[in-house]
Amino acid sequence: MERNTFETCMQEYADQIEHIRQQAHALHQSVNQTYGDHLPYGYHLDMVVSGIRDFGHLVCTRQTDVLPLFFGGYYHDSIEDARQTYNDVMKTARGMLTEEQAFLATEIVYALTNDKGRTRAERAGEKYYKGIRETPYAPFVKLCDRLANITYSCAGVDGSNIRMKEVYKSEMPHFLASINPHSQDPRFQVPQETVLRLAECLIDDLERAERDGQDWWHEY
Repeated sequence: MERNTFETCMQEYADQIEHIRQQAHALHQSVNQTYGDHLPYGYHLDMVVSGIRDFGHLVCTRQTDVLPLFFGGYYHDSIEDARQTYNDVMKTARGMLTEEQAFLATEIVYALTNDKGRTRAERAGEKYYKGIRETPYAPFVKLCDRLANITYSCAGVDGSNIRMKEVYKSEMPHFLASINPHSQDPRFQVPQETVLRLAECLIDDLERAERDGQDWWHEY
């Protein structure tokens, strides 16, 4: 989709997008979920959707997919963190979207829900990534989720921020390979422009990193 077409859609659906935003914020607030240093969890949701606003035109193929894409961004953690079930999310989506849109939106949310596991690796194993690769727009929304977390981790100066920045950097080649089905269908693609934004956050000197062979962002 052309950028100007996507921007026109965002303007046309601004009221609906804001309604989705407010409901998602309220849901996470209702379970007292916070982000980082006691920020409201809506701070993270808005950061994820900021990525969708910036890069959504690269993957969105139809005007009718714009609202499901935004719903997926705002509700991506609702099952994992806000005590929702698949059917709960579907019911919410049906109240805001058409039946077809609600199904697409709920599938994105479900695909981004971590599996049960004792460790970070177990919660995001091959089954989890397979579900992302097979769901339209899920690779992109997951990429925006990671971009939001990395942006936050790179912005702080405390020990937790520094630690997570290194975790994300070490995970990046595997993460990108795991979410990318290398499809010709834009809905499943991992946009190079978004990956480069990740690299800009994680790598202080891109030219030096390339010389040292840390150029994982060129493969996607």
